Amino acid sequence: MTLNLNDPTLLKTQCFVGGEWVSGSGQLEVFNPATGKLLATVETVGSAETEQAIEAADRAMKAWQKTSAKERAVLLRNWYDLIMENQEDLATILTAEQGKSLAESRGEVAYSASYAEWFAEEARRNYGDTLAMPQTDRRGLIVRQPVGVVAAMIPWNFPSLITRKICPALAAGCGVVLKPSEETPLSALAMIELGRRAGIPAGLVSVVVADNPADIGDVLTASETVKKLTFTGSTAVGKMLAAQCAGTVKKLTLELGGNAPFIVFDDADLEAAAQNAALSKFRNAGQVCVCAQRIFVQEGIYDKFVARLKEIVQDYRVGNCIDESNTHGPQIHERSVLSIEEKVQDAIAKGAKVVLGGKRGEQGPNFYQPTILTNVDDSMRVFKEEIFGPVAAIYKFKTEEEAIQRGNDTEYGLAAYFYTRDLARAWRVSEALDFGMVGVNETVITADIIPFGGMKQSGIGREGSRYGLEEFTEMKFICMGGLDQ
Repeated sequence: MTLNLNDPTLLKTQCFVGGEWVSGSGQLEVFNPATGKLLATVETVGSAETEQAIEAADRAMKAWQKTSAKERAVLLRNWYDLIMENQEDLATILTAEQGKSLAESRGEVAYSASYAEWFAEEARRNYGDTLAMPQTDRRGLIVRQPVGVVAAMIPWNFPSLITRKICPALAAGCGVVLKPSEETPLSALAMIELGRRAGIPAGLVSVVVADNPADIGDVLTASETVKKLTFTGSTAVGKMLAAQCAGTVKKLTLELGGNAPFIVFDDADLEAAAQNAALSKFRNAGQVCVCAQRIFVQEGIYDKFVARLKEIVQDYRVGNCIDESNTHGPQIHERSVLSIEEKVQDAIAKGAKVVLGGKRGEQGPNFYQPTILTNVDDSMRVFKEEIFGPVAAIYKFKTEEEAIQRGNDTEYGLAAYFYTRDLARAWRVSEALDFGMVGVNETVITADIIPFGGMKQSGIGREGSRYGLEEFTEMKFICMGGLDQ
């Protein structure tokens, strides 16, 4: 498949190790999930090249951590500028390999760029503290130093969002070895090419792709040189990686699964709630960890809400999103479609009603129709399990207490949303929901300035914001004595 890029050199098909594009020992075919057509064949590497990348990052960061915060800021700002200058090409690559609409891809690229801009600014605000010691001849200092070489792993559903991990690491003075998803490596490779052009020193950031993820993952988790792992992906894989990192006691940032409740109270703005439920639930064909998963609607407006949501969703155009007339794309692969089918059939067998959709799309094996289910209950798989697909399951509730209890009834704690016009209720429910991020009358709540992350089995640590920089540092206490001599 040929992509009409303004700059064809952004389509990279080699790994980037030690500041060089390198030939690998294997090959990985990358397909457009909407059409099944081959996009590119990427050369893959193994454990030897991964070790080389770790060593290169360790060497490069020794010089990098001696640079001034201003120098790091200038480089990150250069990267931001290049990303935005090439936004259209990056969006085209992203849509082709991942499937989301071009409008969403443009938004993702801009969102990714924002982290380069944000951490360019935060690089100059890596502050410490001075302590008032109990002894008059001593002074206490707290400084933050780079944690060391960072292993970063990114998911297939947001493949250009490498900046949320790399930029705070660079701002703090760390080197990085990045492993993109095998499903969508092209976006990461294009972004890294722009980082190279922006002036990232040779060896400081490497990108390694393998056809077998364990070839790279096992090396990164076992390495004594790698001091931190930052991972975005499923809870199951996150637990496995955390266990593998235990042997070297690495610092961890884990952004894992979600099962977000979306609660609509009787006093809500019904139109705003329906519009934003659709926006959140069906974004990227439902393949978003923070999207609405379980939609709870108070019984007084339940029927009206369902009717309005159906009106919105039935106007969606599903297909290959390189065609901008299509609003929603495919699932990443057919395995995802099979998983969605199983959950929907389980719900139907237990009494759920299909209001819209409920079956595969006609566009190809990776498509599933935008679906709305009613008459659902907490015994169904769609309640307990994350539905990584375009299925809106709508539950009815009576009281505020019931909504909170059922909303919290999940092992996940990433994001939650609710709609109400009652200010007192807004405070009560916000504080009662056990989730790392809560949207009140809003679903677009993520940005570079916010601490992105969850509670419970949705992960450890935060990304973005000023707290995101701290995740890539170690706190050191320095006691200076003998000052009365």
